[in-house]
Amino acid sequence: MQTNLNPHKNEVIEKGFTILENIYSDSEIAKISEVIQNIDTSKDTFRKSEDLFAIRQFLKEIPEVKDLIFNENLKQIISEISGEDYFVVKSIYFDKPEKSNWYVAYHQDLTISVDKKVNLENFGPWTTKQNQFAVQPPLEILENNFTIRIHLDDTDGENGALKVIPKSHAKGIYRPETIDWNIETEEICSVKSGGIMIMKPLLLHGSNRTTNGKKRRVIHIEFSNQSLPEPLNWSECDEI
Repeated sequence: MQTNLNPHKNEVIEKGFTILENIYSDSEIAKISEVIQNIDTSKDTFRKSEDLFAIRQFLKEIPEVKDLIFNENLKQIISEISGEDYFVVKSIYFDKPEKSNWYVAYHQDLTISVDKKVNLENFGPWTTKQNQFAVQPPLEILENNFTIRIHLDDTDGENGALKVIPKSHAKGIYRPETIDWNIETEEICSVKSGGIMIMKPLLLHGSNRTTNGKKRRVIHIEFSNQSLPEPLNWSECDEI
């Protein structure tokens, strides 16, 4: 991929997100999909219902998919947009089937996944799901982190594409109930299969219910360049 990534880097800084298309070929998407389809789904980190199939610690549970995901295009994007010192701290696979009708209200991603619960200054509140610990860290950690969402299906406003409030990532903790629609705008982030969206955790985002009956599979990967204070560790810590 030989393209000028500076406009995308500037968009992430200024708007809190950017979209890049054609990061994966059709054959690469097919290979990733095939690996996911052939896994054992009985583990605790897998969640399966009529509305959602999710795999937590995705890269740890399915290591054979890592080389497919981190192709040369994605490695170049991470290097040029964020820098060389970032590593994976969270990975989830989401499959919202055709009949699933999830609605996600506006929110910020205010927690990180860690390996244990400990009392640390400026860390809290805490939550625990399926032996997975999450905590709200100091604001500077969230401000430095970023997320990449890899789309395995075409996603638009009719099948649950993310809707965001541009520039909201620069306003600290921003409670959704305080959104002033006289000054804020909403943008629907349509992404085609093989494309990615890069976003900051503090960007206000949500999604509407699907109206076209099409599935939307997304691989969600969070990155950081910071170590946590001892004895706390990231629940995932994977070099790119």
